[in-house]
Amino acid sequence: MPDNPILGIIGGSGLYNIRGLTHIEERHILTPFGAPSDPLILGTLNGQRVAFLARHGKGHRLTPSEVNYRANIYAFKVLGVRRIVSISACGSLRDDYAPGHIVIPDQIYDNTRLRERTFFGDGLVAHVGVAEPFCPQLSALVHEAVKATRVPVHTGGTFVTIEGPRFSTKAESHVFRKLGFSIIGMTASPEAFLAREAEMCYACMAHVTDYDVWHTSAEPVTVEMVIKTLNANTEHAQQAIVNLVAMLTKESFSCSCENALANAIITAPERIPPETKERLRLLVGKYLNNKVGSRK
Repeated sequence: MPDNPILGIIGGSGLYNIRGLTHIEERHILTPFGAPSDPLILGTLNGQRVAFLARHGKGHRLTPSEVNYRANIYAFKVLGVRRIVSISACGSLRDDYAPGHIVIPDQIYDNTRLRERTFFGDGLVAHVGVAEPFCPQLSALVHEAVKATRVPVHTGGTFVTIEGPRFSTKAESHVFRKLGFSIIGMTASPEAFLAREAEMCYACMAHVTDYDVWHTSAEPVTVEMVIKTLNANTEHAQQAIVNLVAMLTKESFSCSCENALANAIITAPERIPPETKERLRLLVGKYLNNKVGSRK
């Protein structure tokens, strides 16, 4: 049985109840950035280890801005996860992306203000490229995995992330539409950017739950509406995960995500404080010749 999970999944706790998931264990991981939203759940699916994390904690007790995104991503890195799929709710800003559909976005617009967006700082500066914030190769596989469930699925579109926890005003929703955004949610940022800093492939399976508040013939978004659609789509999401694990087992791919820091670190190694080197050893150790904690 492989040690490192072949896939990490971030979403609701209902995703754990996949038929065929065995050898389930709970892993408590404390990171240099604090504790993740919840213990990570590991299990075996078709002979492969997978790892799950409830983004908002069991019982959905954390607001989007309270989620410790750095700890969440770092915890997957500790487990040796190389690929992460985010499963999240979103509102549609387009007529053709209807409630009940699934979108695999290819761009993000970060409209948040209150979140920790990087692992770096405290004497170590890195400028990571995120022109393509979602891994194209992993996103293509996620699209195929969802398509096999026969749920309407769309590829492409910009995912605008708002701070939350409130929903948009009509004025905001109309502005986002005029800017050409496709879907709207509260958690894609900074999650995708942190995954890139951690050199992990990241893709999003966004479940359209509503038409936000811009649509004149649809009811404005409510919590009840979001939960109802997500519950209806849970089985499809679970099957898509099963399909994706099978694809990852058969197909081996490498992409630039796994070397995102190769040319990103700008600080001279001898100027990085030892405590910062130690805290970020898991992320940058291979680029600093493993001279962690030295003053060279």
